[in-house]
Amino acid sequence: MLQRLTRQLSVTNVIMWVIGGAILMAVVTGATNTLVAGKYENKTWQDLIVSGLTRGSIYALIALGYTMVYGVLRMINFAHSEVFMSGPFIAYFVAVPLAGAGWFERSPVLGLLIVLAVSMATSTSVAVLLERVAYRPLRGAPRLVPLITAIGASFFLQYTFKSLFGSGIKGYPDIPALKGMVTLGGVAAKRVELVVIVAAVLMMAGLYSFVQLTKTGKALRAVSEDKDGARLMGIDVDRVIVITFIIGGAMAGAAGVLYALLFRQIKFDMGFIPGIKAFTSAVLGGIGNLPGAMLGAIFLGIIESLFPNLVLDGLGIPAPYQLQDAVAFVMLVLVLIFRPTGILGERLAVKKA
Repeated sequence: MLQRLTRQLSVTNVIMWVIGGAILMAVVTGATNTLVAGKYENKTWQDLIVSGLTRGSIYALIALGYTMVYGVLRMINFAHSEVFMSGPFIAYFVAVPLAGAGWFERSPVLGLLIVLAVSMATSTSVAVLLERVAYRPLRGAPRLVPLITAIGASFFLQYTFKSLFGSGIKGYPDIPALKGMVTLGGVAAKRVELVVIVAAVLMMAGLYSFVQLTKTGKALRAVSEDKDGARLMGIDVDRVIVITFIIGGAMAGAAGVLYALLFRQIKFDMGFIPGIKAFTSAVLGGIGNLPGAMLGAIFLGIIESLFPNLVLDGLGIPAPYQLQDAVAFVMLVLVLIFRPTGILGERLAVKKA
């Protein structure tokens, strides 16, 4: 018993556990100092949690594209952040005329649905184009080749939009129906935050039901487990892969509109930070696992929102909220070090395990 334990305790493992213990002590100390000092009121914590849920909902929709493509092709589609960017960018040129014609005052729901449809159609088209042009010819290549291609495609799309539409920030039109506050169960939230959360939950629930209950969803799961076995069973693998990119692109386009409604601005490089955070969410939940991606995104959104005020402020770090983005990157590194399979673990076939 002692010999086996000694063999398992390498220098690397000891260093990792020391780092983990130090991080845990810092988190506990900072959180304790903040809560004991009573610096923030209950309303502040409620606002931070609602904000975290809102951001996490957007990350979840983007993360679904990462985890679905990885589940089917075993590759990380780093161009997915530009799929997310392209939808609301093109939809902006529809939203502005609609706002000028007064659609968002007279029929806000119909106007939003039109913008959402344009965004989802654009992102879906870009995603399918990526699969056909960039990824399908490399289907049998070593894993590093499509990974590098994805990074190159990401930069190509990003700077194509910059060349066509400029590098400036574009402000999304104001929608009066989304202004104001809503109180539910004693918790106050902005209307736009409530719309984002509800819309994201409905789309995630619809996608999960589609994957679990429909014939196409079963085919998708079969291809994810074993492409060769699925092909022998008569499943059109190429068609399933295209459907995967269609679903991922549609979810990214919807997430882009929700992001634009929340932050009221778009830019050619707007997909980079949300894309990295969505990828972190997928890894955190267990990449290749749909419920894991959703859970990881919500968890990351709440941690990202609470951590600066709860922990960093308690440690005496000045302007802790400016380090909000760093929380996601640190969490990604920690997950890759301590639990690379994620919270729920990656579902692998025996052959691939």
